[in-house]
Amino acid sequence: MLALSPTDDDFMRLALAEARAAADSGEVPVGAVVVKDGRVIATGRNAPIEGHDPTAHAEIVALRAAAQALGNYRLDGCTLYVTLEPCAMCSGAMLHARLARVVFGAPDPKTGAAGSVLNLFEHGQLNHQTTVQGGVLATEAADLLRGFFKERRVNQHPLRDDALRTPDDRFNDLPGYPWPPHYLSDLPALGGWRMHYLDEGPRQAPITWLCLHGNPAWSYLYRKMIPVFLANGDRVVAPDLIGFGKSDKPKKDSAHTFGWHRQALLEFIERLDLRNVVLVVQDWGGLLGLTLPMDAPQRYRGLLVMNTTLATGEVPLSPGFLAWRTMCAQNPMFDVARLFARGNPQMSAEECAAYNAPFPDKGHRAALRTFPAMVPEHLDDEGAAISRQAQTFWSSDWTGQSLMAIGQQDPVLGEPVMRSLHRSIRQCPEPMLLPQAGHFVQEHGEAIAQAAVRHFGA
Repeated sequence: MLALSPTDDDFMRLALAEARAAADSGEVPVGAVVVKDGRVIATGRNAPIEGHDPTAHAEIVALRAAAQALGNYRLDGCTLYVTLEPCAMCSGAMLHARLARVVFGAPDPKTGAAGSVLNLFEHGQLNHQTTVQGGVLATEAADLLRGFFKERRVNQHPLRDDALRTPDDRFNDLPGYPWPPHYLSDLPALGGWRMHYLDEGPRQAPITWLCLHGNPAWSYLYRKMIPVFLANGDRVVAPDLIGFGKSDKPKKDSAHTFGWHRQALLEFIERLDLRNVVLVVQDWGGLLGLTLPMDAPQRYRGLLVMNTTLATGEVPLSPGFLAWRTMCAQNPMFDVARLFARGNPQMSAEECAAYNAPFPDKGHRAALRTFPAMVPEHLDDEGAAISRQAQTFWSSDWTGQSLMAIGQQDPVLGEPVMRSLHRSIRQCPEPMLLPQAGHFVQEHGEAIAQAAVRHFGA
């Protein structure tokens, strides 16, 4: 609690608390408070990653909140406390707001606009002058920043407080999965979540096979197809969606939305600058993946589509899928390995167990609980509108090659669903039928991959 006559140090400590909260959210730790007549009227913390907003510096957030609190964009008589010397953008906003005073903590020798690089506040030509004082609790503010960036130098992908990370030893010696991991966490949509992906083969290969998995699988699903693609001299990229595989697992079910996962995939493709892509999809890999090429069709040359659908809300979901969704709701701790074993008797016990590896306990299973209910069922469900746009793209605008493979034993998204999807894909040839394959068609993937190499290489 502040003293009866709070000092600059007292208010700066409140700003430091905001900075620590920013760090806990994966943002650069800068915090701010706005004070009028000895009372805090607004607070702010850095949030450009969370808000996808380059202007969301702590000072701007605090200024906006203060203006709302006072009902006036002019903040006459107010003091803004911020833990780091403001940049040119924030300094300009402070001058426009006509703050009486700005107090900052640590200097910023790279972008500081209150004396370090330049001083916007010293220009007498401006029609308002704001008093500036720096160095208040500068050591504490600087230590907070140093600690934040040191952690990122030591640990490139720190774990968020609202995330879990499957221990690495859960993935030791998995049969048929020898490839080293790759990680990224700085995509805007990820906000610090660590995403895992495989990236094998030459970067300038004639084809890049982008392999997207579904629920409750992960990139392990493609272990029988990847060697065939690589033997052809191609590149293979296979990400694990957030919540699956070696990627971070949100603690809260609510973290998962159709739009968020789609945006993360779009940013992933752009970051890796994938080109000459053959999009390989199944299950949720198709629900999401089939909506991607219309945003950048120049990146794609082909589509290999296995048991999946576009959920547009225009036709009822299949009875098999509705039964699957009910089962997941009633049995949230279902055994993933047993699921794979039931539909794939040719798999070894060790292979089936590999699908359980990412999910050691209930806390790691938020995606498994959430994804069945996320499939759009009605016209206004999230993802339905973008899926309808994708359906139009595939039926009218798609100019690449296509190949469909159908696991005929699939009770969830089997041949009737796939025949309907086939009619929506422009110039897609007659599907490849796999009488012994179930929903997870990739477990029969070697023959599919060989057919795909011939088809897309022709």
